[in-house]
Amino acid sequence: MTVELRFSPAAERNKQPIVEVLRDLLPDDGEVLEVAAGTGQHVVHFASVMPGIIWQPTDPDHDSCATIATRIAQSGLTNIHAPIELDVHAIPWPVHGPFSGLVCCNMIHISPWSATRALFAGARTQLAPRAPLILYGPFKEGGSHTAESNLDFDESLRSRNPEWGVRDLTDVQAVAESCGFVLQAIVNMPANNRIAVFTLRAMSAV
Repeated sequence: MTVELRFSPAAERNKQPIVEVLRDLLPDDGEVLEVAAGTGQHVVHFASVMPGIIWQPTDPDHDSCATIATRIAQSGLTNIHAPIELDVHAIPWPVHGPFSGLVCCNMIHISPWSATRALFAGARTQLAPRAPLILYGPFKEGGSHTAESNLDFDESLRSRNPEWGVRDLTDVQAVAESCGFVLQAIVNMPANNRIAVFTLRAMSAV
């Protein structure tokens, strides 16, 4: 059966700027989980640039997983597992950590707010100690958009689905902290996007 290979121009533009940051955030080896892998353009590029890491792509959409599988096969790369259908709300997740990191690009603004909560709740059971949870996308900061284009994008998202929208980083941080995560860094990215890096809070000594 022929699979229609989905393609995202935005993913093609931002995959290199993202991977340049990931190389500083992720270990040289280990296994990294990608949540909401979409078209698979990101994970194939990440795997080609960071060959020491084994990548586990996931997506809730069956057709997206088919696209990812096809793209992996076409790449010839051997450090990417077959994609797994994963809905962040369905905890426990159908993957087996602990992972050395989790990458999630452009998900939380095109999903209900409950998905952000579920992302952190699920991730806390899958990440190794000190492993980063890395979010990429547009954010509001302090209740305000960081650019006029993000305001326009937010309005467009909410017109398509009132449960979607550009999230405020303060609200995301509050959800993260409720699940035991601490915000470690914010990295400014092209096109008014950000990378936000979280790690699990160290356990208190008994």
